[in-house]
Amino acid sequence: MKRIDRETIGKILDAADIVDVVSDFVSLKRRGANYIGLCPFHNERTPSFSVSKARGICKCFSCGKGGSAVGFIMEHEGYSYNEALRYLAKKYHIEIKEEEMSPEEQQADLERESMLAINEWAMERFRYFLTQTESGRDIGLSYFRERGINDTMIERYRLGYDLLNDELSKEALVAGYNEKYLIETGLSYRKESTGKLCDRFKGRVIFPVFSVSGKVVAFGGRTLKSDKNVAKYVNSPESIIYSKSSEVYGLYQAKQAIVKKGFCILTEGYMDVISMSQAGIENVVASSGTSLTKGQIRLIHRFTDKVTVMYDSDAAGIKASMRGIDLLLAEGLDIYIILLPEGDDPDSFAQSHSSTEVEEYIATKSEDFISFKTKILIGDAGDDPIKRTMAIKDVVGSIAVIPDELKRTVYIQECSRMLNMSEETLKRQVSIVRRKNYEAVQKEKEKEAARESIADIVETQPDTAVSKPNQRRNEPRYFTLGDYEKEVLRYIVRYGCLHACYNIDKNTGDSTSMNILHFIANDLTNDGITFSDPDNAALFSEALMISGCFEEDLRAAALQAEEIKKEYFEKGVEEIRATAKNFDEIRKREEFLREKALAEYDRYLHDFAVSYLERHLISSSNDRVRRLATDLAMEKHKLSKYHSRFSKVTTEEDRIIQLVVQAMNVWKLAILHQREADILQRMQAALAASNSEEVEKLMIEKHKLYQEKKEFGHLLGDRVTCSSNK
Repeated sequence: MKRIDRETIGKILDAADIVDVVSDFVSLKRRGANYIGLCPFHNERTPSFSVSKARGICKCFSCGKGGSAVGFIMEHEGYSYNEALRYLAKKYHIEIKEEEMSPEEQQADLERESMLAINEWAMERFRYFLTQTESGRDIGLSYFRERGINDTMIERYRLGYDLLNDELSKEALVAGYNEKYLIETGLSYRKESTGKLCDRFKGRVIFPVFSVSGKVVAFGGRTLKSDKNVAKYVNSPESIIYSKSSEVYGLYQAKQAIVKKGFCILTEGYMDVISMSQAGIENVVASSGTSLTKGQIRLIHRFTDKVTVMYDSDAAGIKASMRGIDLLLAEGLDIYIILLPEGDDPDSFAQSHSSTEVEEYIATKSEDFISFKTKILIGDAGDDPIKRTMAIKDVVGSIAVIPDELKRTVYIQECSRMLNMSEETLKRQVSIVRRKNYEAVQKEKEKEAARESIADIVETQPDTAVSKPNQRRNEPRYFTLGDYEKEVLRYIVRYGCLHACYNIDKNTGDSTSMNILHFIANDLTNDGITFSDPDNAALFSEALMISGCFEEDLRAAALQAEEIKKEYFEKGVEEIRATAKNFDEIRKREEFLREKALAEYDRYLHDFAVSYLERHLISSSNDRVRRLATDLAMEKHKLSKYHSRFSKVTTEEDRIIQLVVQAMNVWKLAILHQREADILQRMQAALAASNSEEVEKLMIEKHKLYQEKKEFGHLLGDRVTCSSNK
């Protein structure tokens, strides 16, 4: 088994001109050193999508999406990392060379590809059974006809039918497909009583589930029996190719319409999507009958910032709307709600109305979440003061999860008007809820950080990685360490491979060059510090892994730099000898040219080192790493106000070591403040329990901590205190 080799990936990253790539999808205009255009990821009238040709990065300063050329193609087209690389290789006519994978990688890739292949084959057989067999036409096709589904929709969504006689399993084995993958994809199962291999979906109409890039990852099967003891729907089980909470039904077919129309309509079921699409509403998807998840919302968010939730008008539909609202809001989406006429669901409504009527209903009946939720909850509460109070708290709870402060303020104002309450009262309530939510998130992050231990980094990078913590990492309760960590990571992304200092071997006296990244890694190891935020830890881990190839790539860059220097010198010599008046002038000018050529050589290698980590991290196959690296690479201002208080520089690179040390010390100081908060909390508990021995022990610990903080105050040149980030 093979994969795209590192050399080819390097060629693709070198060749991919970010302006050229983005221009295929966005009309760009030059503005200074950069280019700007309307963001392709959300509707906007004023351009906020910036493209930096020099740095190879694009970013929308409104919605935050962007990245390298690879990241842009992944976001815009919904491609996987490898698909994006192949797209760019084809665009720039780069021959793809592949390398052998490790046995473990080969096995994982084989299993994934085998499962995708068998799903693709099964989908085609289901389609054949539906249209080319007598029972398929009589049962499956008749069902779709009764539901008003035409041939165009059957083709668009690749609908099918599975025969009653376990035909699919039999044909799969005859065709040479491995029984293991039949079972792991959920297409088949072994009957315990007889040991017979049976079809999971037999006698059901089939709805294939596509990934956003068009791979068949799962199936949903609906029974056509009226027997209440038989499950109405059966779905593929979770597998290495399918996670129900991370897939959105119909998104593959709808993504272009979503981008074009600027919003997504969210429904519950397969038939809702198909009937709405048949009515001409193509920007529609479904959560496949499950409760909406963060994974599904983030997938939708890749294509739009606006979601219109369309559910039934019955109690269950309204409840479903309420459940999903807060999750959608928390991810920064603009939410609108449509309740259909009583007795209708999206499927029946689309079937009983013309396309024009459906579009008009969507346009006129959509209401923003605050109007919808206030009207429903306050209406149900009536004049009951207790119910009314609970309803207001519910509305406030939704406003509190909105990440954008300006949006929260606007909704508070609207809520104040609708409820006839003062804005100040609502603001206070929103602040209380946000504080509680924040504390809950920090506790969850602490658990997550503990689960996602840095052990993997230690195993793969034993000499440079952060050591495993001896005690559990604590997250501050009222301020996050993530901001301090990100400031250090920002220096790694931008300057990580630049020389920092020389490391002297105590035994031999030999010195070796240490770059910024490993200088930071060693400092963290020595102090036993780890990253509290899983995304920060993931980026740091990948940076260490990437840096392992730097020396080899630098040698290759040096050869290229030598060619550039040689070409520069030879071209200059020709000009000198054609224009110089005498030999003395030739000698002087050639000497000056030689110095300039050497400077050109040094500049090339310096630029290569500066951009090395950034270039690879913003093109990472890990979504979290890629997005965080892009944000840090595009960040114009320091994240920590405490850091900036002590840094007055002309350029960051001129004083990079001083700035890195400063950032590390500020981070460590924040950790000390976090420890202090923890000691105080434990002390309060000990006092409440009248545990004088524990109180005395904590007082000693607090005094030692005070001395450490005092030392850091001297290091920072001032008495620094970390205020709460509420």
